[in-house]
Amino acid sequence: MDLDPHQIVLKPLTTEKVFTQMEEENTLAFIVSPKANKSQIKWAIEKLFEVKVEKVRTLITTKNEKKAYVKLAEGYLASDLATDLGLF
Repeated sequence: MDLDPHQIVLKPLTTEKVFTQMEEENTLAFIVSPKANKSQIKWAIEKLFEVKVEKVRTLITTKNEKKAYVKLAEGYLASDLATDLGLF
């Protein structure tokens, strides 16, 4: 699959659970393309936001959307990225 990063990462999620994870686990959540795998999601996040990703976890929601929880590497703060994305 040859995708542009904007085709992989569709939108950030802004739920209370995500904000708690951002503070406690340095993790953000995104709705991503259902065709994207974890390594493609990691590549897209690193390319779009100029951060390093430590770990990606994915799941399919009941709405048939693919959700990715992205843990940022040490030295990068999820709260800073959330501010840049306008989530605060």
